[in-house]
Amino acid sequence: LSLHPVFLSHYFSFLMTEALLVFSPESSLLRSLSRKGRARCHWVLQLLALLFALLGLGLVILHKEQLGKAHLATRHGQAGLLAVLWAGLQCSGGVGLLYPKLLPRWPLAKLKLYHATSGLVGYLLGSTSLLLGMCSLWFTATVTGGAWYLAVLCPVLTSLVIMNQVSNAYLYRKRIQP
Repeated sequence: LSLHPVFLSHYFSFLMTEALLVFSPESSLLRSLSRKGRARCHWVLQLLALLFALLGLGLVILHKEQLGKAHLATRHGQAGLLAVLWAGLQCSGGVGLLYPKLLPRWPLAKLKLYHATSGLVGYLLGSTSLLLGMCSLWFTATVTGGAWYLAVLCPVLTSLVIMNQVSNAYLYRKRIQP
């Protein structure tokens, strides 16, 4: 049995979701912290999410090697690899927000907008990979009936919440301002 579904679904479902919700005034478990404290928690949670993603990816490769199966042969695997690579790039892009003096030619507001928008794309890539994994033979044989529909509903609903948060925080606000 491969442990990659455990590591990747838990890293993604909890750590990355909470890392993004840390800035939401309504949804975060950490809303009592200062903005700087929440930014540090966001950074730590994202780094942990990336580490779990890399561990899960390593377990996928190991498991496929043991079974003699092709790597990244499915849409789920391809979307998952893209999501992990995107998360790595996104984390490296976040360094520019932690240390804005590294990018003096970019206004901080633009960096935040690009980082949030790119993070939303990465989150949606991860959600897509998760949904594709839920359509796999293994998952549909393991989780059946109404439980499958509830499982599918989780990444769909969290994606809608994250899209709403990013849109409200960055996109809609920017359109309204002259």
